Amino acid sequence: MKPARLGKGAVIGRNVRIGKRVSIWNLAYVGNDTTIGDDVSIGSLAHVDYDVVIGAGTRVEGSAYIPPLTRIGKGAFIGPAAVITNDPYPMSKKMVGVTVEDGAVIGGRAVVKAGVTVGRDSVVAMGAVVTRDVPPGVVVMGVPARFYCTRADYDSKKRSWETGKP
Repeated sequence: MKPARLGKGAVIGRNVRIGKRVSIWNLAYVGNDTTIGDDVSIGSLAHVDYDVVIGAGTRVEGSAYIPPLTRIGKGAFIGPAAVITNDPYPMSKKMVGVTVEDGAVIGGRAVVKAGVTVGRDSVVAMGAVVTRDVPPGVVVMGVPARFYCTRADYDSKKRSWETGKP
């Protein structure tokens, strides 16, 4: 299926399965044998390598790197210039993917180590370096990433910031 919006210079590999209402922006790359769900947006200059699965309603921002074997759930957010890795001992002959579960958020310029699972509805703060699994429903930040607060606390702070009301 052809994406609803394909930006100038975007490159789509072979055997890519693209859902409905997908936007792939300028100069983005999507590798072979990748599956993209409905209502996904892939930002300019993003690199989504081969054999990746991206669930419905997910946003991958510009300049993000999504390596082979990555599995991203539904409604996730991958921030600008975030880097997911798949080789725990570069340059080894064996790779392992990262799993980003439904509703998870990875902030801009965060780095996620190969083999890690970012739990459902969790948040990785911008610039964090994730070296181990992130449990569901928590916020991690720092280098290396550590527990900061719960997702409920994060959502409360976000609502206060958006409305200007404490």
